[in-house]
Amino acid sequence: MSRPTTRSERGVTTAEYAVATAAGAGFAGLLFKLLSGGFGDHLIKTLFDHVLGLLGLR
Repeated sequence: MSRPTTRSERGVTTAEYAVATAAGAGFAGLLFKLLSGGFGDHLIKTLFDHVLGLLGLR
């Protein structure tokens, strides 16, 4: 009986890290674009106002 041949998985982990890094960089770029504009300013101000209200500091 012959054993089935298996493919080498050398480099698979490196490719997975590369894909995850590219996805993370793309997501970070999207967040930066959203939060650096007027929408982000309004969102952050509203969030802080809400948290300060919950803490009774407003």
